Amino acid sequence: MKIVLTGDVMLGRLVDTHMVSNPSIAPEAIWGDTLPLFLTADCRLINLECVISTRGQPWSPLRKPFHFRASPRAIEILQAARVDCATLANNHVLDYGPDALLDCLTFLDQANIQHTGAGAQMAEALEPAFLECSQSRIAVIALTDNEPEWEATQSQPGVNYVGFDTRGLLAPYRDRIAEVIRHTRQHASFVIISAHIGPNWGAPSPAMRNLAYQLLDLGGDLYWGHSNHTPQGIEIYKGKVILYSTGDFVDDYAVDPDERNDLSFLFRIEENAGKVDHIQLYPVRIENFQVHRATGSDLAFLQRSLLKQCRPFSTHPSFQNGIGTIAIS
Repeated sequence: MKIVLTGDVMLGRLVDTHMVSNPSIAPEAIWGDTLPLFLTADCRLINLECVISTRGQPWSPLRKPFHFRASPRAIEILQAARVDCATLANNHVLDYGPDALLDCLTFLDQANIQHTGAGAQMAEALEPAFLECSQSRIAVIALTDNEPEWEATQSQPGVNYVGFDTRGLLAPYRDRIAEVIRHTRQHASFVIISAHIGPNWGAPSPAMRNLAYQLLDLGGDLYWGHSNHTPQGIEIYKGKVILYSTGDFVDDYAVDPDERNDLSFLFRIEENAGKVDHIQLYPVRIENFQVHRATGSDLAFLQRSLLKQCRPFSTHPSFQNGIGTIAIS
């Protein structure tokens, strides 16, 4: 089974103005020449780093400077790439308040796009997304340590928020997530943990590493990290894969000339019998609110960067014809 994962997909602000809400732009245009990679996969997952709605007001604008909302036509963008699941546990899905979040959930449901990580109340935010892909059933659980005030309650919409320290998840989050993973394992052959964890920049901290280990020890099969604006190292832990950060995939952000947050990868996970066989990494670049396959100096930058970031984990990507591969022994 081939599972395609991306980092953050932000369809609001200038992306919405120039691409999503522009009727002269075809819905598939945002995906550029990466679209065939989506369409030939068995399952396609993104982290949706915005809310889809026309309602709401910016949340706490004096404290939070950036608010991302896309018009309902964003659903057509996701459908063009046949996105199967959008994870919503992040720091932008409540940028325009609970009514906008509820609109987003409705739009995704109407389009038959699974979602996880946020909901009308805590039970829905905790509920995994189950996907039938290529004769396998996989599950996605999404969580975030961003915006604790957005944590869902029994009566309030919000996200699946967690707290952690150097030892892993804090109580009561530890018991709650352990129970969700335990229950999910009974109904899926492959469990992906989507984690919008940590700061915008930098290598994973010891606490983040211990959190990833704990989530896999509890029963996850793949740790899919994002929040960081750039892709980070990849670690193989007890035969399982940790993608500490998958970076940004679509956005309108200012580009740091050293970090190069306009560069990332499309990650293709090859899964067999509940295990990852190998990972393929397709270098990509964001340009003019679209994503394209990276070439030339951009490709060389990504190769150097990934090799450097993987070295501390004794992981050794190889590149051929501009595509990275990591074999899982």
